[in-house]
Amino acid sequence: MRNPWQVTVVLFASTVVMWGQPAAPARVPGYLTSAQTSDVVRIVPAAPKTGDPRFEADMAIFRATRSLEGSARWALAQSDDNLSVAGLLHAFSCPMGVVLSPESAPKLTALVNRAATDAGAASNVIKTRYQHKRPFQIAEGDVCVSPQGKKALELSPDYPSGHTILSWETGLILAELSPDHAVDVLARARAFGQSRVVCGVHNLSAVEAGWMTATAVFTMQMSSPEFRKDLDSARTELASLQGVAKAKPASCEAEAEILAKDPY
Repeated sequence: MRNPWQVTVVLFASTVVMWGQPAAPARVPGYLTSAQTSDVVRIVPAAPKTGDPRFEADMAIFRATRSLEGSARWALAQSDDNLSVAGLLHAFSCPMGVVLSPESAPKLTALVNRAATDAGAASNVIKTRYQHKRPFQIAEGDVCVSPQGKKALELSPDYPSGHTILSWETGLILAELSPDHAVDVLARARAFGQSRVVCGVHNLSAVEAGWMTATAVFTMQMSSPEFRKDLDSARTELASLQGVAKAKPASCEAEAEILAKDPY
């Protein structure tokens, strides 16, 4: 069985960066060049500095959200810690109105997996630049991951949030493939990023930087003929799935109720 907290190796350009963090989708060649993914650092604001207003706001939110431990929102945040492609697709099954999995949607899975390579490369450039600490490394407070997972996360800089980048990238892809579900999908993608704050493993500024990073990457990917070709293939596959979709399970109603209120 694969260790979910293994060290993830990300390759881009001629550099190898190793972060100890939850296993992300397996890396395959992306759609963008290393120059394109590296340029995202010019778009995303610098990480907060100790004592500045953004830093103080981050820490205030970290302290306030520790009260969510044991709540339904905390449990959902723990579920959102799964960064595998299967985990990402599962998170969007309710807003898409269809069960998404690598088995039911292999073309979509391949698209998300390849797009994640670009998103991961951009993320690592920014993490390397700022080396920003996670909130639990600065202040005391429980987090929603295991002690082993927490220890692994200490090896990976806070800014930007990789979970947020990959979930927002996936949300943008699904919104492009199924515009009728775009609002629900992007709302769920936003909540996926917020789960990192609920968990106490990322600052809000890192989540916001993740949304910006993924948006920049997706925008550049849309200029890639290969990306657009894979989008078309996934669109056809998804339309077939939605054509035989069943009614949403009761768990989707419960999830919607949990997400109806912002956690901070």
